[in-house]
Amino acid sequence: MSDLLKIKLKIGNRVYPLSVAPEQEASLRASAKKIEATIIQLEKNYAVKDKQDVLAMCSLQYAAQLEQIKTNYTPQNGDDNIKVKELIDMIDVHLAAY
Repeated sequence: MSDLLKIKLKIGNRVYPLSVAPEQEASLRASAKKIEATIIQLEKNYAVKDKQDVLAMCSLQYAAQLEQIKTNYTPQNGDDNIKVKELIDMIDVHLAAY
């Protein structure tokens, strides 16, 4: 097993310390950046008073996108299907935790 990296991600004006596998770091950092950009966009477009509301709206957008991908996904290659299914399952587990 590889050593875990200790990183800090800022989301919604809060810092989240995480221990992650090295191969997850880039993806998590990119995801945090995307979430921050979405938060900024939502705050500009809507009169939101509470950061929790913005985070809920952001989560809903990403969950809806994931559902659409799952609905429209058609298997083509066995190995790729397994990898995509594993990724979708991982995302589902993380979304269920919140």
